Amino acid sequence: MQKKSLWLISAGAVALGSSVPVAWAQQGSAAVDPDSVNIIVTATRRASPLSDVPIAVSAVTAQAMQNSGATDIRSLNQLAPSLLLSSTGTEANASARIRGIGTVGDNPGLESSVAVFIDGVYRSRTGAGLNELGEIERVEVLRGPQGTLFGRNASAGLINIISKAPEFKLAGKAEVTYGNYDYWRLAGRITGPVTDSLALSLDGVWSKRDGFYDLVNAAGQKVGDTNDRDRYFLRGQALFEPNDALSIRLIGDYTNRDESCCGAAYIETRERRPLAGGGYSTAPFNRIAAILAGQGSVFAADPYDRNLTITPGRNYVSKLKDWGVSGEISYDLGGAKLTSITAYRDYKSQDYGDYDYSGADLLYRDPNTYRQFRTFTQELRAQGSAFGEVLDWLIGGYYAHEKLTLEDNIVFGADYGRFAACRLMAGASANSNLTAAQLAACGSNPAATQLFINGTQAQLNAGLIGAGLPALQAGAISTGLGNGLRALAAIPSGTGDLASLYHQKSENWALFTHNIIHITRQLDLTLGLRYTHESKRFSADLNNNNATCAALQASSLPALATNAQLGSAAALAGGILTLGCLGNGSTGLNALNLNDKTSNGEFSGTAVLSWKPVEELLVYGSYSKGYKAGGYNLDRFQLGSTGLNPVPAVFSPRSNADVTSLRFAAEKVDAFEIGLKYTQPKWSANIAAFRQEFKNFQLNTFNGTSFVVQNINGCDSALSASRTCASGDVGPGLISQGVELELSATPARNVRFAGGFTYARAKFANRLVGSSNGAVPLDPALFLLPGSINSQAPEVVTTMSASWTPSLGTGGLSALFYIDGRMSSDFNTGSDLFPEKRQDGYAVFNARVGVRGPQQRWAVEFWGQNIFNQDYTQVAFSSPLQSSSPSTSTTGQFALGAPMANQLISAYLADPRTYGITLRGSF
Repeated sequence: MQKKSLWLISAGAVALGSSVPVAWAQQGSAAVDPDSVNIIVTATRRASPLSDVPIAVSAVTAQAMQNSGATDIRSLNQLAPSLLLSSTGTEANASARIRGIGTVGDNPGLESSVAVFIDGVYRSRTGAGLNELGEIERVEVLRGPQGTLFGRNASAGLINIISKAPEFKLAGKAEVTYGNYDYWRLAGRITGPVTDSLALSLDGVWSKRDGFYDLVNAAGQKVGDTNDRDRYFLRGQALFEPNDALSIRLIGDYTNRDESCCGAAYIETRERRPLAGGGYSTAPFNRIAAILAGQGSVFAADPYDRNLTITPGRNYVSKLKDWGVSGEISYDLGGAKLTSITAYRDYKSQDYGDYDYSGADLLYRDPNTYRQFRTFTQELRAQGSAFGEVLDWLIGGYYAHEKLTLEDNIVFGADYGRFAACRLMAGASANSNLTAAQLAACGSNPAATQLFINGTQAQLNAGLIGAGLPALQAGAISTGLGNGLRALAAIPSGTGDLASLYHQKSENWALFTHNIIHITRQLDLTLGLRYTHESKRFSADLNNNNATCAALQASSLPALATNAQLGSAAALAGGILTLGCLGNGSTGLNALNLNDKTSNGEFSGTAVLSWKPVEELLVYGSYSKGYKAGGYNLDRFQLGSTGLNPVPAVFSPRSNADVTSLRFAAEKVDAFEIGLKYTQPKWSANIAAFRQEFKNFQLNTFNGTSFVVQNINGCDSALSASRTCASGDVGPGLISQGVELELSATPARNVRFAGGFTYARAKFANRLVGSSNGAVPLDPALFLLPGSINSQAPEVVTTMSASWTPSLGTGGLSALFYIDGRMSSDFNTGSDLFPEKRQDGYAVFNARVGVRGPQQRWAVEFWGQNIFNQDYTQVAFSSPLQSSSPSTSTTGQFALGAPMANQLISAYLADPRTYGITLRGSF
């Protein structure tokens, strides 16, 4: 019913948009009719009316962003239906998807499929767009592969942010905002001429807010909050125009954040058992939750009460410093125009604190954890016309040098050892081996833990003898397992990474051209070609003090774990090794010298045929070949895991040769699109149909223990018994296809409407493998992907906005009435597609009303975001280590014979309703 109702909502909204549609953008600096919907964009590196650009692009002006209450690109969700932005464990790790395609943002080794450019400068990761933007001119969202126009390749799309340039007229503006959660925001801008040829500007933003979550102790008393806001942003610019031919624009910016982020709430804590006729029943207790409860965890009845319990002293901390300088030089030679953009950026974020999202002290990241990108980029373009303006040509080159440093220190807390031992002793069968009370005692009382280990050892010994093993052998095996449990339970607090450093140096250069051939006055052919060469060097200096792991790997446990005849005893041995050597954490890592390098070149390009039979109508068809570089999984947890391991890598020490297991290949896409744009002075309609075929799709998922990165491909033939296929049968692993509709209108003076509708079906192939040659099977954690819709990819999304700015009397006063909404169908928020992570369809609305002075010199506005307080999840994930085994994590495994499912699921919730008042003035 939910999905059907959203289809009806979408249809209704589109019907509304059809009768009174709106402009997506308006060029703020151009002298245009305020009621016009034909606007100027630079999506093709040429200033052109949106109606003449034969690509799918949405443009959002500063006024539209302001009305919606947007301070960063995440709010574009309300205005661009094909775009979905979300953030997870830190706002430095945002994920953007266009047409259902994007890159999960938690692993810094992966570049985004949706690139972000600010003032022509590539930002290394999408999270840079979640900073304050300051004063902007507009934001352009380009859909589909990009590369022949912008410096960096993007396989799914691009977000292009253009800030407001200095002006040769003295002007200034300031605003003060106050809202609930004690939200304060101050913003201002001053600009003006120094000489006739030099203008300067300075803009800044400061914002502070209490957290959206309360931190409570086991007694339910508030002890703090998290997901707060405390940040500021400064940007200075200089514009030098000594003559009509030369323009030099210099920009320097600095962002600082010192916040507590990001908490997550439990949304699933039940233990479920399959029923013979389908469905499931709920067990009296979840054995994992019972252990955690004994260690201080609290499970709220309603996650949207936003009360969290975490380990005291392990508060979430998110610090960020992001600064950069850039210079853009444009010189008109008469027959050609040269443009150079040179930039250097330094981005460093520190995100640490509780890593298990519970009141138990299991895992944490220490304060030395950080990631840093130092990036130099240089872009040079020349463009002009030839052959009597029959050819509109553009050629360019791009160079980027980036140093990525990651210090990722994951450390065991005081409760980890007992939790791990008790989890294993509870078992993974349909019924727990211990009661809820016993599990709580096991987790909280070291003496009780030892008693249960003794009892488990005795039961193992009796069971092995009953299975026919000689008493001496049974005793040796059970003693080895008992000692393994004792060693696991006794892992000291503070065991883990001391200063584990990962380094990735990337060097990228490219040559590109993008040319428009005017075959006739109505018919154009656009041809673009790019060659990209990318090299990456990886090294790691791992420092770990987990001596327990080294001892376990040197014991009899690896031999027991690989002896299938021992049944549950072998499974227990494997569990001890897995949890005792979590993520390959061992003193054995300290002797490694991990180094590797990759290098490859790739052609990409585009061809577009566009036709304007009449001035108001543009019809086009295009083909694009896109590319996104490969790289390294910066996570020791996957070291040595190749997808072909006969024995889990964690059962033995790692070697330098394992470094290649961290590689992942480049992502490639073939995209096809046909579109139509129809524009009248007061209204416009754009429609596009698309199909995008992705090979080597870079999928990053958290399986409850580690981040798995795999290249997803499809197979045309049936899979072999080893779940592989021949290289000649490998094809696209993910295909996104659908239709987009954008409508805009100004049916009367001071009235604007906009509507957008996207149907995008981003579906995985029915048979999947994990490499381009078909030799690597799909990772077991991704077993639900074949034939399913990609995560964060709602099939149907509708957006709408409406504004009315009537005059109030004859004194120049005017009012503002504004509302926008986004209506989304169901989708799964987890990249492993566990059904527990599914989000029902929802609708979010923002609104703003106000009074403005003559020429908008001042304004008073009352605003609300998510005004109906819609509860929904941004991203759900498997709570770290909080299941009995990987094979008993989800109800989706019942079809595979799982006896129960008890993975606890946590979620990063979307923001609640916020509201407030803004005072604005300008001169």
